Amino acid sequence: METKKQSIAVLGLGFVGLPLCQRFLEIGNTVHGIDIDRRKVESILNGEIYNPDINKNFISECIKKGQFVLHDASKGVANADVIIICVPTPLTSENKPDLSYVIQAISNILPYLKENQLVCLESTTYPGTTEELILPRIEAQGFQIGKNIYLAYSPERINPGSTIPLQVIPKVVGGTTEECLKRAVEVYESIFDTVHKVSSTKAAEMTKILENTQRFINISFINDCAILCEKMNIDIFEVIEAAATKPYGFVPFTPSTGIGGHCIPIDPLYLSWKAKEFGHESVFINIADQINKKMPEYITEKILDFLLSKPRKLSSSVLLIGLAYKKDINDVRESASLKIMEYLLQKGIDVAYYDPYVPQVMINSQMYHSIRVDEISNYDVNVLLTEHTNLPYEKIYASPKNLLDLKKFFVSSPRYSKEEMEK
Repeated sequence: METKKQSIAVLGLGFVGLPLCQRFLEIGNTVHGIDIDRRKVESILNGEIYNPDINKNFISECIKKGQFVLHDASKGVANADVIIICVPTPLTSENKPDLSYVIQAISNILPYLKENQLVCLESTTYPGTTEELILPRIEAQGFQIGKNIYLAYSPERINPGSTIPLQVIPKVVGGTTEECLKRAVEVYESIFDTVHKVSSTKAAEMTKILENTQRFINISFINDCAILCEKMNIDIFEVIEAAATKPYGFVPFTPSTGIGGHCIPIDPLYLSWKAKEFGHESVFINIADQINKKMPEYITEKILDFLLSKPRKLSSSVLLIGLAYKKDINDVRESASLKIMEYLLQKGIDVAYYDPYVPQVMINSQMYHSIRVDEISNYDVNVLLTEHTNLPYEKIYASPKNLLDLKKFFVSSPRYSKEEMEK
């Protein structure tokens, strides 16, 4: 059966919005991509896209033939059948939900809304956001939700840099009414292999929060175990490998320098904040947050200990390899590596960084630039933080005695046989 072509407007052209635009374009829809950041719009127009999930040539072709129209103003929604909001949902300085981007997006599109449009929020947020913040604003314009305009929530599940195609990730959808759900399901079934319906927008919102909170707690727990095992002189990686032999019950997680990105360390705090409204204290979330926040400082202390074992001690020059919060992307939001670099600078350490995905970064109002790849061997100590696929590992491992590998990379390195590693 041929899918009905529609005009789609996507607000927010970051790691979530742009891949969604691409998927709608792939099936022949006209897409209006909207972002208030004019620089981001111009970068896409110029083919300067640093998202590994995006086919730059395909996007450029769609722009040339007018199938993909870019805007830096929300009037691009005026002729859209479907409006999808994919804007950031960060935290305030007090660790409270910051929904200003969502509120701004809704406020900007209100003058252009028309009957029979579907408005769907994908930004991760606490349960109740769609009904409490978006629904009343639309109804105040004279619309009747579920009758002449439609409102839904469908949490984004994109994992930047993943090999899993977007369309095979099951899409959870909740509507404010049965008719809203029906309309949203029709739209998402056109681009996703599987659509999972839930009974409300609150259930859909809670689904994403639950997914990320579970992961947040599990990683924080294994990081805490890693610290304990280090104190007890036990190899945590050996223990995890042994525990993973159990054919049921145990799910392995790998220790890290800390949880980064725009989702995992942020979303659980949305839930714990909302929980207080119901007189509930989210103890697990609070403890996991404490553990995660202390990880960069703990890792920094391990680096300083390593430097003290070297001839030049704290005068040693240090190169941090990888600043992005995960491999093969350029996103440094909430990156533990960035915090580690900041701590080392505060300690007066001579520190630089190399990251092929992050050419420059701002720390405490000062701009730092990635060194050239041929300069890696110029430093007394190399610290591998983010294991990008395309790193020059031969150069990095050229002097293993001066390498601090915080994730025990030697174990999985193909440059060494199992026999060599067991010596």
